[in-house]
Amino acid sequence: MIVYPAIDLRAGRAVRLEQGDFARETVYDDDPAAVARAFEAAGAEWIHVVDLDAARTGEPANLAKIEAIATAVSCRIQVGGGVRSPEAAGALLRAGAARVVVGTAAVEHPELVDELCVSYPGQIAVGLDARGREVAVRGWVEGSGADLLGLAARFAHAGVAALVVTEIARDGMLVGPDLDQLRAVLEGTQLPVIASGGVGSLGDLTALAALSGGERRLAGAIVGKALYEGRFSVAEALVAVAVDG
Repeated sequence: MIVYPAIDLRAGRAVRLEQGDFARETVYDDDPAAVARAFEAAGAEWIHVVDLDAARTGEPANLAKIEAIATAVSCRIQVGGGVRSPEAAGALLRAGAARVVVGTAAVEHPELVDELCVSYPGQIAVGLDARGREVAVRGWVEGSGADLLGLAARFAHAGVAALVVTEIARDGMLVGPDLDQLRAVLEGTQLPVIASGGVGSLGDLTALAALSGGERRLAGAIVGKALYEGRFSVAEALVAVAVDG
C-alpha cells in the first residue's frame, strides 16, 4: 500500500481543514515546495496535492505553487481540486502532475472522465468525497444526491487509474478511517482504491494496509494532518504499511 503525504493548498500556503470546512483552517507552512521536499527526503514515492481554492470555485488559483512543487521533487505528484474541464486537467499535467483527480465534474459530468481517460490514459483518478454514502461536490460544500458505490461502479470500465475515497466527517479529525465504507468500495469495484480521511495513528495505517474486501487490498492511503501534527513521520508510516504489506 502506497502512502501519499498530503499538501492542501489555500492562498498559496500549505493548510489543513477540519471536515472540509474552510472556516476551520490551520496554516502549517508558507512554502509548500519545501514541505514536498521534506516528504520526498523521508521516502515518499507519491505526494497528494489539493488546490482547495480551485475545488470551491473551479478556478486554478494555485497552479504556480503546484508547478513549484512538481519542480522541487522527483517523486510523482497526484493533484486534485477544481478539475472540471479538459483544459484544467491538461494544465495540471503540463505543470508536472503525474495523475489528476477529478471530483465534482466526475459526479456532475461523468462523460468528462471518459474523455480524459482517452486523452490521458493512466493519468486520471476519480475523487469520491462522501458523507456516509452520499457524494459531495464543489469543495464538499454541496451534497449531490449521488451514491458512493453507484459512482464507483460507473467508472469501472472508463480506464480510471484509481478511486480516491474520502469520508468527509473524518477528514482532518484524526479519529481513524471508515473501514466499513472502504471495504464496501473494495467489494464493489475492481479499480484501485486510495483511502483518505481520518488517519491519526500508525495503527490506523496498519489497519488500512490489512483491510480487504472481495480479496482485494487498498492501493494507497492519504495522510495529512497526522504528519503536520507530529503524530508520526513519513518514514514511520512507510515502515508501518510495509509490515502488513
